[in-house]
Amino acid sequence: VVASQGIPFLREAQASALSLPATGLAVTLDIGDAAEVHPDNKIHVGKRLGLLAREKAYGEKIVGSGPLYKSATVEGNAIRVRFDSIGSGLTIADAPWRAKNAAPLPTDHLVGFAIAGADQKWVAADARIDGDSVVVSSPAVSHPTAVRYGWNATPDVNLYNKEGLPAGPFRSDVK
Repeated sequence: VVASQGIPFLREAQASALSLPATGLAVTLDIGDAAEVHPDNKIHVGKRLGLLAREKAYGEKIVGSGPLYKSATVEGNAIRVRFDSIGSGLTIADAPWRAKNAAPLPTDHLVGFAIAGADQKWVAADARIDGDSVVVSSPAVSHPTAVRYGWNATPDVNLYNKEGLPAGPFRSDVK
């Protein structure tokens, strides 16, 4: 097994700490560098950690994190994903910082979503923001059962809240 295949599971384990009181999650996978575990960009990491501290430790009424997976519901040939921490709404955006030679991400459509049916064969999916949720589908999966977002070692992702904070990676197929 390639070590990088375990990275999504490591992120999932880190996110599980959110079940503890007074914890937060600063998502940084959008500002990382695939070629360097500790990239030069520290300012955005610090800003995100600062927002969490202000919200969680100091009790300020601010949005301290980006959208975090709440639930997924099958609706016909699509899956509707709901989130916590959406702030003033969901949006598509590119990261505020990109590693050298990294191409910008699209801002006209969502990327980073995959969908599967009962066979658990994952395919890249179309996703669109619908109010406070995201609807995910693919013509290749007529009866979806699960959805994932940002589920690889160095994913391209572009779902944010309008406060400019990125959505955390997730999978709905957790057993």
